[in-house]
Amino acid sequence: MNTLEFELRGEYVALCDLLKLTGLADSGGHGKALVAAGEVRVDGQPESRKAAKIRAGQVVECLGMQVRVQPGPGQ
Repeated sequence: MNTLEFELRGEYVALCDLLKLTGLADSGGHGKALVAAGEVRVDGQPESRKAAKIRAGQVVECLGMQVRVQPGPGQ
C-alpha cells in the first residue's frame, strides 16, 4: 500500500475534502461517492460519514493508498 503524508492546516479537515486535496478523488463529490460506496477506512475502521473530521495522527485508507495526517506548522 502506498503512503502519502498530508500536513493539516487547521484543527481538522473534512474527509471528503481530504480525499480531494490528496488527489484520491477528482472532486468533493467524487470523494463523497467513494465514502458512500464503502471505499474509505479511517484508523482501520470503515467510515460512512462524508464530512467526518479528520485530525492529526489519523490514517485514512482509500483505493490502495494510505494517507497519514500530520500536524501543520505551529500545531
